[in-house]
Amino acid sequence: MLINYHLVRRFLFKLEPERAHSLTLFILRQLARFNQVKRFTAPLKDDPCEVMGICFANRLGGAPGLDKNAQNIDALGQLGFGHLEVGGVTPRPQPGNPKPRLYRLPADEAVINRMGFNNAGVDKAVEYLKCRQYKGVVGINIAKNRDTPLDKSAEDYVYCVKRVYPYVDFMTINISSPNTPGMRDLQNQAYLADLLVTVKDEQQRLADQYKKYVPLVVKISPDLDDTQLAEVAGTLVSQKIDGVIATNTTLSRPPLVSPQSKEAGGLSGKPLGSLSTEIVRKLYGLLPKTIPIIAVGGIMSPEDAIAKRRAGAQLVQIYTGLIYHGPPIISAIMNHPDFIAH
Repeated sequence: MLINYHLVRRFLFKLEPERAHSLTLFILRQLARFNQVKRFTAPLKDDPCEVMGICFANRLGGAPGLDKNAQNIDALGQLGFGHLEVGGVTPRPQPGNPKPRLYRLPADEAVINRMGFNNAGVDKAVEYLKCRQYKGVVGINIAKNRDTPLDKSAEDYVYCVKRVYPYVDFMTINISSPNTPGMRDLQNQAYLADLLVTVKDEQQRLADQYKKYVPLVVKISPDLDDTQLAEVAGTLVSQKIDGVIATNTTLSRPPLVSPQSKEAGGLSGKPLGSLSTEIVRKLYGLLPKTIPIIAVGGIMSPEDAIAKRRAGAQLVQIYTGLIYHGPPIISAIMNHPDFIAH
């Protein structure tokens, strides 16, 4: 018998958001020990595909932030995702921004976060990655530490790439979080090409060492204007990046009704949907078909996921949609004929 998520949500929404998140993951880990996570979602139709040379069981993935330290891969994997992107992680542990830093906007089906890359550091994530039983695709989102100067950022990304390379299927260079001061400047031409040259060189060295190629993708902001987006796309092409994730959270504030909407941080959820989809559509026109797009942002229904696919995305990821609609959104998307057929 399936567990009614809406009853569970009624309880979780009475808790402070970070506490609710931690409790949810704890419960999933306990259920996973007895292979009972599947009670949250209906059986899924098969939809295998190949992207970046990787075989995915289906096109739907869990977005980073859901499992910051890679501790919950086996539990989340039982929900039926075709891939999980864990993290983001930084070379050294960091506590993130002061609490409170995570806000639900229920009337808008949105979330604002200014977490600030709170994580236990890449080495702790590697410990969990080594132990995972989940056979699906796992990527990891990596970033620089908050106190690392921009001109030293490449050293942080290279350190993380070295540590995670043997244990993941793809790596995401996060240069678009709005909650680390200055990080989005890495999307500018003054930094981006040099950063990617350095990280790509390390990727090739590691590919030779381990005799396997682990794709490198870049995650971008939804707040880039057309000129900036074209410049970023050109750099991704020239540096032979393997894929792009569009998008991170937004600093913009479309009309919102929730009182928490004035909080600082990145906005995700339903209000981000059309903005993120438009970035995907523009990217699809700027990039060669050899650079696939992974879409994330505002996927709250099967129709939202289908819109991302029609805009040009080969894979999609969800996070805030899980908060509001729970695991049933996974089967609703995956079993929708238009999502599979597109």
